[in-house]
Amino acid sequence: MLTTLEIKTPERETLVNITAQLRKLVSDSSVKCGRLIAFVPHTTAAITINESADPDVQRDLLVTLGKLIPHSGDYHHSEGNSDAHLKSSLFGPSLTLLIEEGRIVLGTWQAVYFAEFDGPRTRKLHVRIVED
Repeated sequence: MLTTLEIKTPERETLVNITAQLRKLVSDSSVKCGRLIAFVPHTTAAITINESADPDVQRDLLVTLGKLIPHSGDYHHSEGNSDAHLKSSLFGPSLTLLIEEGRIVLGTWQAVYFAEFDGPRTRKLHVRIVED
């Protein structure tokens, strides 16, 4: 079954930790072994995994992306968000996470982030949990 989460992003560019929401979906399911597939149906947002222990990691990611792909550039797209399209393509629209013993398998320092590059907005994240 497909579940759609609503994610409100507070800024133009931000990384929202959605790990707890995904863990709850898994714990509410009866799946003990399988996969969680998360898909972002937006062209200026994405999903990624990175460190959650130090918030400077998220800051460093966004600052570095801003240097690599500045908001203003030699873009032809007329909506003023070309950088957001490029950044979301680098991160990607989907993730597959393993489920083992009824829990998402992540490394000690890892968390799942919804990456917003053209906010603030109310976004959707489609999630499917598949039993092996």
